[in-house]
Amino acid sequence: MSPFATHAVSNQVPPLEDYSLYETDPALREAVKREGAQAWAADLAAHGAWLGRAQTLEAGAQANRCPPRLLSYDRYGHRIDRIEFHPSWNLLMGGIVARGLHSRAWAQPEPGAQVARAAAYLMQGQVEAGTLCPTTMTFAAVPLLQREPAGVIDFGGQWLTALYSREFDGADAPLTAKRGALIGMGLTEKQGGSDLRAVTTRATPLGVPGRGRAYHLVGHKWFFSVPQSDAHLVLAQTDEGLSCFFVPRWIPDGPRNAVRVRRLKDKLGNCSNASGEVEFEDAWGVMVGEPGRGLTMLLEMAATTRLDCVLGSAALLRQALVQSAHHARHRQAFGKPLIEQPLMRNVLADLALESEAAMVLGLRLARAVDQRADAEARALVRVGTPAAKLWVCKRAIAAVAECMEVWGGNGYVEEGPMPRLYRETPVNSIWEGSGNVMALDVLRALQREEGALPALEREFAQARGLSQDYDDALVRWQALLADGAHAEFQARRIAAGLAQLWQAALLLRHAPPAIAQAFASSRLREGGGVFGELAAGADTQAILARAWPAAAC
Repeated sequence: MSPFATHAVSNQVPPLEDYSLYETDPALREAVKREGAQAWAADLAAHGAWLGRAQTLEAGAQANRCPPRLLSYDRYGHRIDRIEFHPSWNLLMGGIVARGLHSRAWAQPEPGAQVARAAAYLMQGQVEAGTLCPTTMTFAAVPLLQREPAGVIDFGGQWLTALYSREFDGADAPLTAKRGALIGMGLTEKQGGSDLRAVTTRATPLGVPGRGRAYHLVGHKWFFSVPQSDAHLVLAQTDEGLSCFFVPRWIPDGPRNAVRVRRLKDKLGNCSNASGEVEFEDAWGVMVGEPGRGLTMLLEMAATTRLDCVLGSAALLRQALVQSAHHARHRQAFGKPLIEQPLMRNVLADLALESEAAMVLGLRLARAVDQRADAEARALVRVGTPAAKLWVCKRAIAAVAECMEVWGGNGYVEEGPMPRLYRETPVNSIWEGSGNVMALDVLRALQREEGALPALEREFAQARGLSQDYDDALVRWQALLADGAHAEFQARRIAAGLAQLWQAALLLRHAPPAIAQAFASSRLREGGGVFGELAAGADTQAILARAWPAAAC
């Protein structure tokens, strides 16, 4: 052997691929059954197997290595404002649309449909997060458009048919030439940010004003979600106040609409997904909903996308955990695999608790959406969604960073999956309302929405007596809520406490004792702060075996 043969490779971890994201997640399978979506188990298993294929996983990486490109003009000088995507984006979007994650639960509202969609969305987000943006925008728009009277841009016919389609068609063409359609959203402006009442885009009627009537829009949007979409729901000022407009990419029976994409945002993460800055130069649109009620309509849409932010963060956390457990099982340090090191087991088990808690709360909220005809279920969605978004999306940032650390220096290298997962996590906390917006929204729901607090208290009462830590934390939270003089100042504590209590209640009622008791004691007692602080005696074997069976030892 040559004395210069220094590059023998050993103690490197094989890639995690060709596995089922569904079959390797017993907690998710239990939640699907418990929350009423067992009829979709076979579909979810097939979806999980497709997502875990090496080809699909590589498509997720490729879509981010080769981000979208803005083509402002064609070769002849015509303005086209076209977004060009890598083929991997089309492959992933094709899988999403074929499984109906963008509209099926609204088009076929069977019992359990929202839970099944949430489980599929959570698995999809483990492979690639950017493609979730057009998925969730369309999903949130569909129920608003379903409510429009017949004849308002033919929502009851051509447009809804295209949105229900299970064929992805990324062509930049009028609707009549397409096999399917997607919807984006345009709210934020540079002077306003979260303050949507500061919107300055103006809509002027082309004739008689009102619902279903045509307008010209002039103004700008600082963040224009999914600029390549076939249409956008846009917030603009009218004489009656802020109203909502359906702005198609192509004017019906006419030319390309005058929505000018000035640039694509150069973002920290979410690189596969195009986010644009646009100007409306007398763009053609039709008012949807009642005049002056646009903010109410689009906040309703945002409530749907906020739950998807929760599911998206749970997805990133789950994938980071799985990658870390896989790494720890194969990587040797100090004479034995990392997974056998006691402190590493503590860290991984703690992360596994966080991951399962995020998932069970997301699917519980999805069941409440399934049951939205019931007033109590609507109240739970109203108060629980912003609380979950605040807590789960923020916890995911810290948790994914901890998972990256499990990999050591290899976790910081772009060739592996961890940097992309880490860059993706902050956006769910920012988009659709940042932490303060969510906390104040929770407070408003608790104080002003009739039935919100009683519904929540009935949910919490089902776990009372199962853990002293839980009972004590519930009393502390109720006292915090009763301190009305400082409620706004402590709104984050109130919202975060709500989310943790609900997570604990669900785990205490449904998870094995090793998971439930470890979560309650580590999350609900005073103190703590970093992952890996589980108390002595925590059953890490049981926790890890449930989170990633291959890592149990």
